[in-house]
Amino acid sequence: MEDTELTDGLITLRPLRMSDALEVMLAVQETMDSLRLWMPWAHPAYSIAESEGWIKNALKSRPEGTAYEFAITDARDGAFIGGCGLNHINTIDKVANLGYWVRSSRQRHGAASRAAKLLIKFGIDELKFNRIEILAAVENTASRRTAEKAGAVREAIMRHRLLLPDKVHDSFLFSIIPADIA
Repeated sequence: MEDTELTDGLITLRPLRMSDALEVMLAVQETMDSLRLWMPWAHPAYSIAESEGWIKNALKSRPEGTAYEFAITDARDGAFIGGCGLNHINTIDKVANLGYWVRSSRQRHGAASRAAKLLIKFGIDELKFNRIEILAAVENTASRRTAEKAGAVREAIMRHRLLLPDKVHDSFLFSIIPADIA
């Protein structure tokens, strides 16, 4: 599973590589205006060292089974589109969180929902998760739409669930279970 690649013919999800660090940093900087609203790790001074740290952690987490982080790339030319992953894994209940982000220049073309669908199938079919969850701040319309397009079911509004840079936000809890993709 360390070298797992997933594709639908338009995008490919592949494990992150240390050689991605510069492209990740550039994509984060390009997308900062929207990312910093919804991702606690995104801030205007985001650096190559932070990008390298995220990738190092991803490379360590995969063989441990504590997270499966991927680069979202264009299946035709390999261009870096964004990042996604299954993380916050509860091994006892076999539950994972699914997260995603797409660089500004590649948004509104379906990459996030395609990535989510690929990760859902991987998480349920290969990793045997019983449940995959997506949290999206109530105000984050784009993330909510992505979850819905990926086939996730909206279950609840969780009060004060996401601590983001500006304040604590209520969030929608979406989920997918094996029966949803059967």
